[in-house]
Amino acid sequence: MRMFSKFCLAICSSSMLMMAGCQSFTQPNKNIATPQIQDENNFNLQGKIGVRTPQQSGSAFFTWAQQQDQFDIELTGILGVGKTQIEGKPGQVTLNSAKTGLITAATPEELLEKATGWQAPIMHLAYWVQAKPATQNAQISKDENNRLKQLIEDGWTVDFSYNDAQPLPNKLLLKQALADDKENRITMVIQNR
Repeated sequence: MRMFSKFCLAICSSSMLMMAGCQSFTQPNKNIATPQIQDENNFNLQGKIGVRTPQQSGSAFFTWAQQQDQFDIELTGILGVGKTQIEGKPGQVTLNSAKTGLITAATPEELLEKATGWQAPIMHLAYWVQAKPATQNAQISKDENNRLKQLIEDGWTVDFSYNDAQPLPNKLLLKQALADDKENRITMVIQNR
């Protein structure tokens, strides 16, 4: 369970850093009235994340606050047990919990590897929660409402689920195929945006 807590923390923090660090700033044109889904650099997400690997599984509740290029993620277990704090700004990501102590890294991917020994394209998660591919090489399919339904990118398959006609997903299912028909699986349920 300790490894899972580190993993969830690293995933959430890494995705936040990516969301903040890879967004470019453009001054909005005040003469054009376009509906905004949300400001990608300023948002709050709340939900639950579950991770299942061939070796273990677990879940945590998360709160992710993004303010431009800085983020704050809090992971907790059932009934608020096992709080982990992840904070990030350009060039520095930290993970702190009673179980792991303080872990620091320059990038989300480095933090994930330090915390769990696992390598994953964490920076892509920031795009995926916004129903966007992270690279031009992604293979995508869309649903009848022209929303991203599935993408295959950098060794991961991501399935997107939506509430009614909402433009952004409320659930992401990430799968990474491993040898011997095994897989790493991450389920992210977004309850509030």
